[in-house]
Amino acid sequence: MGNLLPHGDCGETSVGVGPCLDLFEPASLSMGAVEAVIRELAQTVIPVLLLAENGAGKRTTAWRIHRMSRQWAQPFRSLVCSTLRPEDLDAPSGTGRGLLGEGTVYLQEVGDLSLECQKRLLHAPQGPTATGNRARLICGSTRDLASDVKAGTVREDFYYRISGVCLSLPPLRQRKEDISGLLDHFLRKYAEDFHREVPNLSDETRELFQQYSWPGNLRELEDAAKVLVVLGDEKVAITGLRALQAKPEAASGNGSISLKAAAKAASREAEKELILKTLSQTRWNRRRAAVALQISYKALLYKLKQIRCEGYGAS
Repeated sequence: MGNLLPHGDCGETSVGVGPCLDLFEPASLSMGAVEAVIRELAQTVIPVLLLAENGAGKRTTAWRIHRMSRQWAQPFRSLVCSTLRPEDLDAPSGTGRGLLGEGTVYLQEVGDLSLECQKRLLHAPQGPTATGNRARLICGSTRDLASDVKAGTVREDFYYRISGVCLSLPPLRQRKEDISGLLDHFLRKYAEDFHREVPNLSDETRELFQQYSWPGNLRELEDAAKVLVVLGDEKVAITGLRALQAKPEAASGNGSISLKAAAKAASREAEKELILKTLSQTRWNRRRAAVALQISYKALLYKLKQIRCEGYGAS
């Protein structure tokens, strides 16, 4: 969920000043319990395995554990396990450099690590040491790693090493009490980022957000808030979002809402509304409507066909 800046060719990313949720107080009982565990884990060096659906906040949770720990001033690095090579995990002894240097390392989709990478991590010292030159590992997964152990793609000893505490994060559809507060948080964040006013949303829009199932979880909600701020017109933005939500294939592969796709959907819906409104004003005379819209008659016929309204009006 955070703003991540690419760093290196082995999938390493460094967290910048992203949409930190440190000040967000969850209203749901499920997240209240998770918050209590996060605060406890931050004061330890116990290995943590975060389990959740895509977009549910695993990386942000890892970052927050780091932020509340004694290592808060040291680096936080997020590594994409599918791109890691065994040699990426090597660093000169005592230098504090390399991917397992100081601070905290979050391993995204830890089940994607090769067996050789698992072996090297298994034998690498973890957590703060006397010289402070080894990072704490926090791992994340959307899969049941116990099944991967049975399949032989995850070493059993590695699994037990990284799962000192298994923390499951609930999907957004199971914590709907938090949607309103999270939406306001993201609206304020992107209003500040884009130097815009914070949108004052209607009850209808808030109800739409409350009732939607959010298959992309927090990431999808954040993207939707960004669309509202960037487009600056609640009616147009929500029309586009409704169109995308009705067509899951229009969203990105991880379930989040593409700003570009939402803007296009909103533009199409706004254009359709304008065309039909103009036709109504011209008493459904398509030639007069084309003049009013400042487009050619042929272009209007094409647009009517696109929106499946070719039978509307008369020449």
